[in-house]
Amino acid sequence: MMGCGVEGDDYTFGILMKGLCLTNRIGDGFKLLQVMKSRGITPNTVIYNTLIHALCKNGKVGRARSLMNEVVEPNEVTFNVLISGYCREGNLIQALVLLEKSFNLGFAPDVVTVTKVLELLCNEGRVAEAVEVLERVESKGGVVDVVAYNTLIKGFCKLGKVKGGHRFLKEMERKGCLPNVDTYNILISGFCDSGMLDSALDLFNDMKTDGINWNFITYDTLITGLCFGRRMEDGFKILELMEESRGGAGGRISPYNSVIYGLYKENRLDEALDFLSNLEKLFPRAVDSSLRIIGFCEEGSIEDAKRVYDQMTGKGDAPSAIIYVCLIHLFCQEGSVREAFELMNEMVGCGYFPIASTFNTLISAFCRQGKVGSASKLLEDMVGRGCLPDTGSYCPLVDAFCHKGDFQKAVSLFLQMVEKGILPDYYTWNSMLLCLSQETIWLEGNNMSRVNKLLQWIVKT
Repeated sequence: MMGCGVEGDDYTFGILMKGLCLTNRIGDGFKLLQVMKSRGITPNTVIYNTLIHALCKNGKVGRARSLMNEVVEPNEVTFNVLISGYCREGNLIQALVLLEKSFNLGFAPDVVTVTKVLELLCNEGRVAEAVEVLERVESKGGVVDVVAYNTLIKGFCKLGKVKGGHRFLKEMERKGCLPNVDTYNILISGFCDSGMLDSALDLFNDMKTDGINWNFITYDTLITGLCFGRRMEDGFKILELMEESRGGAGGRISPYNSVIYGLYKENRLDEALDFLSNLEKLFPRAVDSSLRIIGFCEEGSIEDAKRVYDQMTGKGDAPSAIIYVCLIHLFCQEGSVREAFELMNEMVGCGYFPIASTFNTLISAFCRQGKVGSASKLLEDMVGRGCLPDTGSYCPLVDAFCHKGDFQKAVSLFLQMVEKGILPDYYTWNSMLLCLSQETIWLEGNNMSRVNKLLQWIVKT
């Protein structure tokens, strides 16, 4: 064309710029801009947007932002591309700066860009600002869809403000934006996490009324929430509904593992084992591995149990809570406390928080090895996470401190027990009295009356 004296126009250069950017020849794209300028042709906004998009796609958002300064009339696309680029980088400040500039110019970002900004704000806990952004977009005539609202609702739930998220469900319905199954799943999860299980069940029933079909995530989320919240009967009812539904669990074991964990939380270990055994037809490989691990644990075969566990996890099968518990007890019995502690961390990582008896096994094992500091920290962690300690939690530590001669710490723990209404066992009383009788400072300080009072309290209790 140039050789024939035919001058290219904006359309010609636009096609060529698109081709260069699609093949990632960004350097040639900048050269093309210079060719245009040298021929007295001012590149239009579309040409600039094409190059800006290519820069952002390659992570060069700062360079794209600088190029924007050359654009005579940036449009909605210019801002959408740059704001999205900053969102991908996680640069919320620059994304909001450009968003504000676009608002001032009368532009409303598209729904994809808005959703990215909302997600970034919600991830940082700035939900109030996310609401403001959504409202400003709507006031500018921008479109906000169900995905954007779901992002906002999820942000509320993440902060524990599930009622605020539920209000936006009503708000989006009022504005003609119909919620979908994801909207309800997010809220059901939020109610379960907040312990509002009746509200979660109400929302589950509302879905049927509103003509929205439950999916696996709906069932799985609600079963997990109910079982973790000690509502086993309701959990079994939802599990039954899931199994009767088309597709059922679809070969996924997670809701069944939630039931096993719920039974474990209520200390119904025999029922948990029976439930696991009855799953053999649905999950033959996982159940076979689980039963073999339990069998090896009962026999005290630590190497065999660990080998099958490694094979099981290596194949992608998720162990249930009862498997972790059996392995932790076995490792503690064999003195492999570090490995038991690591297994408990894995158990917590799967969402299965141990009950007091499992903590007690580890505390006793640490005390037997003389690692009283580790045992104390574990007790503190147990209490800090809301798990109520019992006699088995305190007594091994009191005994261990008494044997070490650390009377002050022994008394401190002993008093904690009494304040919580936990009665020490016979051996702990003996350890305390023996330790007390050897404390010459106490005896010389005429504290024998305290010993007598302690003995009288033993008789009464």
